[in-house]
Amino acid sequence: MRFQNILLIGLIALGLSGCDKNDVKQVLVLEGKTMGTVWRVSLAGVDPQHKAELQQLIQQQLDRDDGELSTWKNDSVLSHFNQYQGSAPQPVSADMADIVTMALRIGKKTDGAMDITVGPLVNLWGFGPTKQPAHTPTDAEIAAAKALTGLQHLRVIQGVDGQWLQKDLPGLYVDLSTMGEGYATDHLARLMEQQGITNYLVSVGGAVLSRGLNASQQPWRVAIQKPTDRENAVEARVDLQGHGISTSGSYRNYYELDGKRISHVIDPATGRPIEHKLVSATVIATTALEADGWDTGLMVLGSERAQALALKEHLAVYLISKQGDGFTHWMSPQFKSFLIDQQSQ
Repeated sequence: MRFQNILLIGLIALGLSGCDKNDVKQVLVLEGKTMGTVWRVSLAGVDPQHKAELQQLIQQQLDRDDGELSTWKNDSVLSHFNQYQGSAPQPVSADMADIVTMALRIGKKTDGAMDITVGPLVNLWGFGPTKQPAHTPTDAEIAAAKALTGLQHLRVIQGVDGQWLQKDLPGLYVDLSTMGEGYATDHLARLMEQQGITNYLVSVGGAVLSRGLNASQQPWRVAIQKPTDRENAVEARVDLQGHGISTSGSYRNYYELDGKRISHVIDPATGRPIEHKLVSATVIATTALEADGWDTGLMVLGSERAQALALKEHLAVYLISKQGDGFTHWMSPQFKSFLIDQQSQ
């Protein structure tokens, strides 16, 4: 599932670090590529002799996820659903049903700002499998793409003998790249548990989840980077406390078109890339999947609406907004409990 245009933002926005750089040698680190981005697994208390075996198991798991969710592979489960032009329910895995159910729930709570049916607009603006447009899409082209979107056209059916996806709009195109990082990260965590590993930090792109302690018996920590070109510029550090975290940002993933900067974050309401001053939204949630869904919706909403929704839904949120030549930040009360500096006071 080629996420390179979306997931790379999260990878740059979140830096992974243990509590002490001297402990790096005591942590078994595995890395690889998937879905157009990179994955990383840090393990404490695991025999290095198992590295090759774990590397293979991890890659196989991620390859299965890619084969299910990819919009770049014509033979993926999701691509088959998108290619189908009928309205009969189509069988999917329980995991696929879960990710769509979560997406529909968050989509409703964000008033459609997080919309997994926005694929035609994503493709129109050149952030999907199609190439970047030579010119800014016309109002007519945007309207035509918008006519093929809408969460109300998508339904998840759960039954005792399986689960299905159903659409009542033949041209509906579902794009799960906004939640794919979290989906895959949660799967890596589940795989670690199945292998009897209880101290780990796993990530796919910008979605991260931790359990247990690092090699020095301290909590795993994650650094949120400042929205600059300096990769080691830290905005804040958090102790995940066994939660998932994900960041959506607009300050690096863009291209120039007709003299204008085009962000990869598309507003389903307008059919156009966002232009407000919110440049980064970080969310901590019980799972990486949930965090990954909320951060996209909040990015679309912009600073004021995102703050109001975070307070209403009691979300752990950290927002960075452009102000003049600098940046300002805002965090919800729930997020403050994860801050390392806050905890040490």
